[in-house]
Amino acid sequence: MVKIMEKALRLTGRILLGIVWVTAVLLLASFVNNKTRSVLEKKYLDNQIYGQKVEVDGADMSVYVAGEGEHTLVFMAGAGDPAPILGYKSFIDRFEKDYKVVVIEKFGYGYSDETDGPRDVGTRVRQDREALKAAGVEGPYVLCPHSYSGLETVYWAQSFPDEVEAIIGLDMAVPASYDMYDEESIRSQAPSYFWNRVGREAGIVRLIAVNSIPDGYSDDEVNSYMALVCTRYCNKTVEREGNYLISDRTLIESKKMPDVPTLLIISDGTIADGWIDLTNAYASSISDVTTVQLNCGHSVYRYEPDKCGNAMREFLNGLEK
Repeated sequence: MVKIMEKALRLTGRILLGIVWVTAVLLLASFVNNKTRSVLEKKYLDNQIYGQKVEVDGADMSVYVAGEGEHTLVFMAGAGDPAPILGYKSFIDRFEKDYKVVVIEKFGYGYSDETDGPRDVGTRVRQDREALKAAGVEGPYVLCPHSYSGLETVYWAQSFPDEVEAIIGLDMAVPASYDMYDEESIRSQAPSYFWNRVGREAGIVRLIAVNSIPDGYSDDEVNSYMALVCTRYCNKTVEREGNYLISDRTLIESKKMPDVPTLLIISDGTIADGWIDLTNAYASSISDVTTVQLNCGHSVYRYEPDKCGNAMREFLNGLEK
C-alpha cells in the first residue's frame, strides 16, 4: 500500500512538473511573440492614423477633429480605454457630414502621453478644455461621455456652463454610480492593475485583445489598435485616476447637478447593480431630459449604433428649435 502511494505521489509530481514546464514554455513564447510584434507595431504608434497631437502641460494630448456643422460633439471615453479614437471611429463617422465631431484622448489614453501629474477631475477637465483650444475647437460643446467620463462631463457643466450646450450620455456614469466605493475598495484594485500590466508585458493581453477588435477595421486600424492596447492597457496614469474617485465624487455631489438639455442613452444595466435606477434618479433632477432605454451591454454605441445614432439626431434636431 505504501509503495502504491509513493508511486502515485511520484506520478503526480511528474505531472505537476510537466504542467509547470509547459506553462513556462507557453509564457516565454507569448512574451517573445509580444516583444517581436511590438517592435513591428512601433511605427503605428509613431504615425497616428487619425487625429493630431496638441501640447498640454508640457506633454502631448491626442485629439480627433472632423466635420463641420452647427453643433460640436465631443466624445469622451470610458475608464482605461486604450484606443478611444479607434473605438469611436466607426460610430462617429455617421455624424461628420452634419456636425463637427471631436474625440479627446486623455493622458494615458490612446495616442496621448502618460504623465506623472495629478489626475483629479478638475485637472482632467482643465486639460480637456486646453486640448480643445489648442486644436482650434471652440464651444459651446455637446459633451458625449461614455461610462466613467460622465463624472468629467457633470463637473464640466457645473463649472463652465456657458461651454456646455447639451449632454448626450452614452450609458454614462452618474456621480451616485460610485457611492459604493470607499478607500479600502479603491486600494484593493491596485493588485489587479499590477497583474494586468504583467499580463500585458507577457503578451497575454495581446491574445485576448485579438478577439475584441470590432468588425470592419482596415489593416492599419487593426495594427494601430493592437499597438495601443499592448502598450497602454492598465498603465499607471490611468490607474491614478481611481485614487481621486472619492474626492471627485464628493466635489461633484457638493454642487447642484447641471440642468442643461440632456439625452441619456441607457444600457441593460448589467455593468453594475442599480445602474438603471441611479441613472433615472439623476434624470429626475433635470428639467430638460430624454431617456432612451436599450436592451444591450454597456458599450451602447457599439452594440446598438443605429439606435444610438437615431436618438442623438432626434435630440440634436430638437436643440435647433
